[in-house]
Amino acid sequence: MPTDVATWRIDGPEPVEVTPTPLALERQLEDALAARPDILGEQLLLIGRQVPTGMGGIVDLVAVDAEGALHVIELKRDRTPREVVAQVLDYGSWAESLTHDDVLALYADHTGGVFEAAFEDRFGSSPPEVLNTTHRLTIVAAVLDDATERILGYLARGQVSINAVLFRHFEADGGQYLTRAWVREPSAAVPPARKRSRGSAEPWNGIDWYANFGHNETRAWQDAARYGFISAGGGARYSRQIRHPQVGSRVNAYVPGKGYVGVGEVTGPAVPFTQARVVVDGQTRALADLPLIGSYRHAGEDGDPDLREWVLPVSWRRTVSITEAYRPDGVFAKQHITCKLSCVFTLNLLAGFADDA
Repeated sequence: MPTDVATWRIDGPEPVEVTPTPLALERQLEDALAARPDILGEQLLLIGRQVPTGMGGIVDLVAVDAEGALHVIELKRDRTPREVVAQVLDYGSWAESLTHDDVLALYADHTGGVFEAAFEDRFGSSPPEVLNTTHRLTIVAAVLDDATERILGYLARGQVSINAVLFRHFEADGGQYLTRAWVREPSAAVPPARKRSRGSAEPWNGIDWYANFGHNETRAWQDAARYGFISAGGGARYSRQIRHPQVGSRVNAYVPGKGYVGVGEVTGPAVPFTQARVVVDGQTRALADLPLIGSYRHAGEDGDPDLREWVLPVSWRRTVSITEAYRPDGVFAKQHITCKLSCVFTLNLLAGFADDA
């Protein structure tokens, strides 16, 4: 049976049903959802409103969630329930085709803003490396018939990420109210994300690497900035990653929780700390012989070489102290020790950061 919502006022001698006003709902609901898309039950960032698909259709609302999944939200309006199901499935075929860059462009076109900054402001973190690994289709209506609910259930069981949410509009004592009820539990209507190739994201320029520099008692950013290196260790999964950038690669060093602190060029292969050599005042010196703040040693490394700290030499173009770390809203920041940096938004900002040297 179709899901229904009814409301009673119970502050009198007996319950009195409050009559919904569906015409007002159709007139005002899109405005309400555009202003507060989290009315649907989760945090969403609105990408655009009345978005052309290029295939003859116009989507009422397009949004993205904290995982980077695209949400296509379509109001029933005066169409029959079956017509709107067909329409939203067509929009789903459009949404599936959108690449990472397409999503960024949609946001820019419809808001005039920068997606990465808006995403961080909304969710408190930088966007995923690849957007739109999955999408969700939501029909907004006041009522659904039995047949349409059966169709939605059938499609969802077949791993189509489609659902419907029913809103009813009420007026009482000079106030206007909305009630919400999902046809199916939202979590039950979300299939696993499909795999997206890196080709769906922004292409890598072949040069820039993100490097996560864990400033702590083991390693100190002051040492790395002064003597020209980055380092990582404490396990093979950490030290292996710092060996990925090659000579000539550009390293963009980031201190977790602080921001970007340096941009420079890799000048040699990564080596264990005890073998590292740096140039000081024109002379090549063993890094271990220099006055250092960090220990660059890990408990147990004498018995397990995989625990050793590894050092990657870098000729810095610009460094700043941790207190001056550069972290504008929306810049790329992940837990990887190193990874290819392909976010054009971040690269453009870091180019300006480096040029300020």
